[in-house]
Amino acid sequence: MSNKLDNASCLKCHNGKIKVAGGEDMRVLHAIKKLPFSKSVHGQMQCVACHTGIKDGSQSHKVESKTAGCVGCHTALWETVKQDNLTEEKSRLGKVVSNIEAYKKTFHARANADDPSRANASCDDCHDTHSFNVPPKGSVARTAWHLAIPNTCGEKCHTDQLEEYATSVHGKKVLEEHSPKAAVCTDCHTSHGITNTSGESFKLDIVQACGGCHTENLKSYSETFHGQVNALGYGYTAKCYNCHGSHGILSPTDPESTVHPDNRLKTCQQCHSGNKGWAGLQKATPGFVSFAPHANTHNFEKYPQMWIASKFMLSLLAGVFAFFWLHSALWYWREHKDGCPVYFNKDGNTKSHIAINDLLSGPAKGKQIRRFSKLTRAAHLIFALVTMTLILTGMLVFYADTEWAHVVVRALGGAKIAGIIHRICATAFLGIFIAQLVYVLAKLLRSKTFKWFGPDSLIPNWNDLNKIVEMFRWFFGRGPRPVFDRWTYWEKFDFWAVFWGVGIIGSSGLMLAFPHITAQFLPGWMFNVLTLVHGEEAFLAAVFLFTVHFFNNHFRPDKFPPPDVVMFTGSVPVEEFKREHTEHYNRLVESGELDKYLVDAPSRKMTLASKVLGLTLIAIGLTLLVLVIIGFVGNT
Repeated sequence: MSNKLDNASCLKCHNGKIKVAGGEDMRVLHAIKKLPFSKSVHGQMQCVACHTGIKDGSQSHKVESKTAGCVGCHTALWETVKQDNLTEEKSRLGKVVSNIEAYKKTFHARANADDPSRANASCDDCHDTHSFNVPPKGSVARTAWHLAIPNTCGEKCHTDQLEEYATSVHGKKVLEEHSPKAAVCTDCHTSHGITNTSGESFKLDIVQACGGCHTENLKSYSETFHGQVNALGYGYTAKCYNCHGSHGILSPTDPESTVHPDNRLKTCQQCHSGNKGWAGLQKATPGFVSFAPHANTHNFEKYPQMWIASKFMLSLLAGVFAFFWLHSALWYWREHKDGCPVYFNKDGNTKSHIAINDLLSGPAKGKQIRRFSKLTRAAHLIFALVTMTLILTGMLVFYADTEWAHVVVRALGGAKIAGIIHRICATAFLGIFIAQLVYVLAKLLRSKTFKWFGPDSLIPNWNDLNKIVEMFRWFFGRGPRPVFDRWTYWEKFDFWAVFWGVGIIGSSGLMLAFPHITAQFLPGWMFNVLTLVHGEEAFLAAVFLFTVHFFNNHFRPDKFPPPDVVMFTGSVPVEEFKREHTEHYNRLVESGELDKYLVDAPSRKMTLASKVLGLTLIAIGLTLLVLVIIGFVGNT
């Protein structure tokens, strides 16, 4: 061999034909094929540029030969490029260095347990450095290179995984049908930044990797609790591979598939095993089998229950918001048009001859009318705080893909903590509601004078319908502003909306919190319906509270400046009571019972504290409304 250290000289020996002494046996020198090498990305380089240990052309270099290594060479080149300000022109090299940095953090880059002098997998284990070339996208060569990836990974190292992959739907498409559309190793594990499959980052990324191909399934999965927690950035709920398997994914119709109807219960019980300490993870029962993790609201033939539930909730939301937003808008317009005058009952509808000014100069001077007891006010305050917390912790799951949801869930200590807070508040809400209901019913049942459909009852009656008609006539200037008794029709709606909310949100939430019990009596598709109804009804409650309820009680022109503090002080000035509940005022005057309801005006300190509390709750509510709107707009 000559002393000239050029590629031609090297290839004279490294042609696969020359044998040299290699210990006890003769070995063939590593063969380098000239054509593939010359066309590779390294084809213009000299052999000694990488094999830096070779100092001459003698055969002795076999002993002292050293290789610069891909990592060191490309890193050094990139540093030179940066110093020369050529990063844009050499952007491809920057990508290589980025891949190197990703590779350094992986298991592949760690020292091999059997031979610490080498890594578990180096660049040339995957890339043949003497013929390496990444074919351009869309080319036939690129397709062939892509299809060869499973064999590259499997034949050298991951033989068991390759054997399992070969039997899967992906493997058959790639290895037998040569389809480039099916997933190969790098589609799921990436090429250079391969992470531990038990790590949190892999669990989160794998869903997006699968969803890159299965877009519709990703969308439907994202609408389940499993997917919502994943979107929040927590990997403890079921991912694609938990149900479908990883390397040996089979068609759902295959009797061996983990999602075949005969095998689904066993698959669910891998997570819902009953050994994880929380009620939601009690052992899965047979009803789980018919749960549809990819159900949607658009396919009636396949998911009729979801389609019907979706249309019902959509109609409910549209109906409620259409009526009450129109009601609020017309009310605001009418009061604004009229210059927001103070409306007294000037038409003399009462049979009493006692005028308001006489009362204010008599025993009612400086007094107020008591409307709500201490118990009712305390229940309202707790309801408000608990409801707002429920909306926050519930909507962050409902809109898990928003930035604000990620910020809030981290501030709360994680998705599991947020879930615990949600359940505690739900329990408190239900407990207070039941206690208040029992108290009120017991009190009414003991009363001998109470009429269930009378003016003091919160039960709607035909007169409420008449009042609605009168109100709309007033909106359009077709009649006088109606006067009301103890309860207006919108106050009755607010009251019964709590019953509806507890019934729908509470019952659905309870069944979702204890799925193992629910699935003993109901089919699994109920979880799909319950999740939909629970979220949509919560959305309805949140938006209604912070728009319609706030308007009716705080933002009407004749309520300015907000807030209305009657729910904190329990009483209102006599003139305000007479204006807003004229018929009730007249009844009290006629019966001589007005004095029973007269109380001293709250102290200045109490009034100030009530206003601060009211404004604080309004600010929190409006903030929650903005967050819900951001989530809603982002999902449309």
